[in-house]
Amino acid sequence: MSDAASDFARRRNQARLRRGMFLLPSLFTAGNIAAGYFSITQTFASLGNNGEPHVHLDWAAIAILFAIPFDSLDGRIARMTNTTSEFGKELDSLADVITFGVAPSLLAMIWGFHFLPLSINPTLRQHIIKAGVFFCFLFLMGGASRLARFNISHDPQPRNPGRPDRKYFVGMPIPAAAGLVAATVHFFYGYPVEAWWVAILWVCCVGLAAFLMVSTWRFWSGKEINFSRRHPFQLLLPLAFAAWLTFRFSNVVLFLVALVYMFSGIWARAAYSWSRRRRLRPLTPYPPPPPPESFEDQEHSHRWDGEI
Repeated sequence: MSDAASDFARRRNQARLRRGMFLLPSLFTAGNIAAGYFSITQTFASLGNNGEPHVHLDWAAIAILFAIPFDSLDGRIARMTNTTSEFGKELDSLADVITFGVAPSLLAMIWGFHFLPLSINPTLRQHIIKAGVFFCFLFLMGGASRLARFNISHDPQPRNPGRPDRKYFVGMPIPAAAGLVAATVHFFYGYPVEAWWVAILWVCCVGLAAFLMVSTWRFWSGKEINFSRRHPFQLLLPLAFAAWLTFRFSNVVLFLVALVYMFSGIWARAAYSWSRRRRLRPLTPYPPPPPPESFEDQEHSHRWDGEI
């Protein structure tokens, strides 16, 4: 009887441990949602009459940047512990829509267009604000469409395939697009845009990020990096240096990383198109040599030259 009781207790402890392992990835997803919620609240707090909107906007950007590691860790932990589930996948997608869709679109709109001074031409200011609101909505729709396509695609292939030993995303992932928006705001320490030409550049940047998310271009995923190998010490020193550099110069480092990642996808697409056109370009044959002139033609030409 004691053996049966001990066996029952052991199985119950294993079941509890298993439930706790399933809960662990969801905790990181909850942290992702919390960061997105905090970012939204800070964005709306910048609209108050406290005289320092840049502080709230900077905190909103930092919250989105903090959510990116949470989003990458929940999936890795679920795969490492073999606790993937349909519930976790759906929760992760909903969290990404909030944190990397709604939060950055609101941040991009408030930071880039709401604080434009009234001294600007009223017609120009109104057109810029309307275009900004529209493109920020396109950013949100592009992110939601990107997540929906990712959920239904089993083995997506980019239009410009890369090296077979590497794994790629099809289209710019929504955390990277949100990171581009947040890193730009953090680069300027949250100080909102007050020049009309900067606002126009911001419209183009947000629209480009929305297009890259729904595109079929390849972006490096980094999934081939394996931290569970036997000797991970080779990555320890570079990761520690990168972490220190990011913590010390966060605004510059994160902004450069976001730009490099975005332009890497654009460069990969342009290089593939150029090489493909070069491969498909037909080889132009050399023109055939002119037929030899007959003796009569030569005599006629000599006679004609003599008359001239």
